[in-house]
Amino acid sequence: MILAAASDHGTQVLLSLFIMLAAAKLFAELFERLRQPAVVGEILAGIVIGPSVLGWVSPSAITSVLAEIGVIFLLFTVGLETKPAAIFRVGKSALVVAVLGVVVPLLAGWALMRAWGGLQVEALFVGTALVATSVGITARVLSACGVLGAPSSRIILGAAVIDDILGLLVLAVVASMAAGQINYLEIATTSALALAFTAFLAFVGAPVLTRLRPRLERLRVGHAFFVTSLILCLGLSLAATYIGVAAIIGAFLAGMALAEATESNHTLHDQTSGITELFVPFFLTSIGMQLKLDIFSDPKTLTLAILVTITALLTKIVGCGAGALHLGWRQAAQVGVGMMPRGEVGIVVAQIGLSLGVIGDSLFGVVLFMAVVTTLIAPPLLKILFASQTPGSNGSELSRIA
Repeated sequence: MILAAASDHGTQVLLSLFIMLAAAKLFAELFERLRQPAVVGEILAGIVIGPSVLGWVSPSAITSVLAEIGVIFLLFTVGLETKPAAIFRVGKSALVVAVLGVVVPLLAGWALMRAWGGLQVEALFVGTALVATSVGITARVLSACGVLGAPSSRIILGAAVIDDILGLLVLAVVASMAAGQINYLEIATTSALALAFTAFLAFVGAPVLTRLRPRLERLRVGHAFFVTSLILCLGLSLAATYIGVAAIIGAFLAGMALAEATESNHTLHDQTSGITELFVPFFLTSIGMQLKLDIFSDPKTLTLAILVTITALLTKIVGCGAGALHLGWRQAAQVGVGMMPRGEVGIVVAQIGLSLGVIGDSLFGVVLFMAVVTTLIAPPLLKILFASQTPGSNGSELSRIA
């Protein structure tokens, strides 16, 4: 009986993974033929096969794990195309973009919810959800467009790292307020560790790995440098979570630390592209599967969802775009739109609010709607804004990651 149950469970898992991967690639192909970003098709595939439409697949612990692995390797691959020196050159602009991208959405989201009649803590959680940026979505589009080397792309990636740290602090403060007490020591410790972790990998990790590469390649283990890189990616992702920042930041920094070591040899890029092609679709379809359309049968909930979404779109475009205006309006728009997707990060904020009992199912659905819609809208806009640009210096097969 137990073996039969295990077998049935295993079959169900395999069926779910088969449907998710097949649907993602089918929709991706369709959208490519329509000259639209494949990432949009993969998210829509999740909506179609998920509980809201066909109900073929539901979010589960396994799909969540695969989605997490997918976005980790996606950001690792992007990091491989991003040299530390390139990020440092736009450091000041990235800092301004990140700060404005936190302050403007937070205040606007809070003000909207207070005007709507929401409680103070509800307003703060919605504002915090608007602060989030899902760099995984933007990174995939920038890779597909071949513009990771563009100045605006480097600003987006640099700002995303800073934004994650600042967003973490905002979430920690708001969650503490919801619990009734703010732990200033814990917040200060987390922020200090996060900054030290980032600085160490950028300034120390990259040069050390560049010098160690020849020795690693002489190891007798098959594909020694590739295996070592995967271990580094997973290890730093884990370290990031212990420090208190998102695992994807650790993965991105791992890739960035290896960027100079792989500058003249793109074998590692080719090897990791196979992993991203397998796992990233689970990340994208999982976002679509989270959306439940039935809660919007209430006109009031739908109206609030639309208002929150419009606020989410405008505040990133205005706030982050203002930090890049010195580059010209087009690149400022690229930065603003690039920071626009909330994706899984906004969903996580909403889940924390729901678990604390601060927001109810309706408000959770509103934030979820905002996260999915901003994630769907950004890729087509980015493709238009980058359409006339010559591909950046990424020189790898990443232009096929779509």
